[in-house]
Formats: sequence, structure tokens, C-alpha cells
Amino acid sequence: MNVLLLAPHADDVELGCGATIARFIEEKQNVLWIVFVEDKILNDEHMKAVQELGLSKKSCLSLNFKLRHLPECRQDILDYLFLEKTRFKPDLIVGPSLNDFHQDHRTVAEEMVRAFKTSASIICYELPWNHISFDVQLLVKLEERHVKKKLQMLEKFESEIKARGSYFSEKSARGLGTVRGLQAGSEYAEAFEVMRWVL
Repeated sequence: MNVLLLAPHADDVELGCGATIARFIEEKQNVLWIVFVEDKILNDEHMKAVQELGLSKKSCLSLNFKLRHLPECRQDILDYLFLEKTRFKPDLIVGPSLNDFHQDHRTVAEEMVRAFKTSASIICYELPWNHISFDVQLLVKLEERHVKKKLQMLEKFESEIKARGSYFSEKSARGLGTVRGLQAGSEYAEAFEVMRWVL
């Protein structure tokens, strides 16, 4: 399965579904990870994080959009996603929620749906501090080793830990993972909204 990961910023996928991505890679899914906003420090930390998963640099693309300016660039974002639709041919898209209130996240979510609504399954990861509501329609069961991989990735974001440490804490990751695990009947889980499911 070809899995396309969409991260408006370099830390979004790690925070929202890092343990699920660890499971996907363990299952030998073919992953392409795209970061839209250019930030040298965060992007360097992101590359250190993905190395924890054993992904090659060619599986991780960093674009050069400016922070909080994605709404002004939506056509360029859509054009790029259409390019990957043809080039990578994803089966599953994993991106931000339409219920995310960060303007960059919302823009990527909207263009993601426009680009892939007729060709791929689309699920949206959970970032609780950005959502007033989040409709849990999919729970991915996870084990301790997947959560450990997520924590190892989050540890690489030293600049973000200094700025907003609670988002990156083991307590937060395990706490939310444990709650979602209770809902899924497993030790841990991560939650997703389902925008489109194509079989």
C-alpha cells in the first residue's frame, strides 16, 4: 500500500500519528512523507525523527512554503498534490483534520480532499490542542513498541520541547494513546477521522 503523509509543519505527523506510522513502516507499507512549511531547525529535527523509523531521505520531502501563509498558496498546494497523485499513486492519504483551527492545517486538509476525494482513502490525524471537535471514526491499535518509536521521534524536536514541551511529553503521548486504546480494546491506539474510504 502506498501511504502519503501530509504535514503542514515538520512535527505534525509525529505528534498526530507517529505510532501509527511506526506500525505502517513495520508492516512494510510504502511511505512518502511531505512537509509543506520550510523551517530549517524544525525540518532538521524532523529528519532526525524519521531516521528513527529507518526511512530514507527520498521518502521525506520538504517544500518551501512560509509559516502561516499556506492559505495564500492553496492553488500551488493543490497542483503539487495532483502531481503526487500521478507520480506516487497513493492508496491512503493521512493528513490534518478539516476541524483543525490552525490556518495552515485547514488549508492542507481542504486541498487534500480536493486532490484525492475520488482516488484514495483519506484519514485525518488528531491534534487535540487544535480541535474543538474531533469525530473519531477510526482507531488504529498499537503496541508498546510503536509508542516507544513515537516517543523517540518526539525527543528529536528539541526546539519545540523548549517552546511547548507539554505537546511533546511522554505523559501526553501515553495518556492520549491509553484513552484511545481503551476505546479500541488494546493497550494503545491513535484516533482518526475518516474523510473517504475506498476499497
